[in-house]
Amino acid sequence: MTETGLSGRPRIAVLVSGTGTNLQALIEAVEIGTIPAAIAVVLSDRPGVAALARAQAAGIPAVVCDRAVYGSRVSGALSRAIPDDVRLVVLAGFLSILTEPLLDRFRRRIINIHPALLPRHGGPGMYGLHVHEAVLDAGDPETGCTVHFVDAGTDTGETLLQRTIPVIPGESAPELARRLLPVEHEAIVEATRIMVQDRMYESTRHR
Repeated sequence: MTETGLSGRPRIAVLVSGTGTNLQALIEAVEIGTIPAAIAVVLSDRPGVAALARAQAAGIPAVVCDRAVYGSRVSGALSRAIPDDVRLVVLAGFLSILTEPLLDRFRRRIINIHPALLPRHGGPGMYGLHVHEAVLDAGDPETGCTVHFVDAGTDTGETLLQRTIPVIPGESAPELARRLLPVEHEAIVEATRIMVQDRMYESTRHR
């Protein structure tokens, strides 16, 4: 990514809604240089979530744009809270649906991780254990995670990368979620690295 902040490294914003394990994977990847960028800010649509404590522990500014307060205007609040020098937005367990003006400001520069092999098991209501329950109910032999560009739909943006794991017969949705989680961490780090290093970003920035 060619644009950089004052640190000389590309700056990204991470959006969260929960425990923040994907955020933690990003923080650690930035710290060791796997992702050659800086996390400028962490934004949550819910107060008091564990992800905010992770940001604080890492010394990263954190902002809450409570969707219970902003409602349909939460995307505008998020956009105003993201610094001007941020060039990539990463959704790491973020549950609100983004709209304008955020989508317009960061066109093809917002990525999201979803815990299934899209287009299967995506769309409204498909988050958390609901996704894994759907995978098991469908009898899928494998599942995985998808990192995709965010558009105006729900889990409908172009796929950036996917990772797969087999489904073990007889396992529960929580067991499946636990097995998939470290794969999600690897995928979100790799996708963010790809975007930062221009392999996808430079080819799409003017579309």
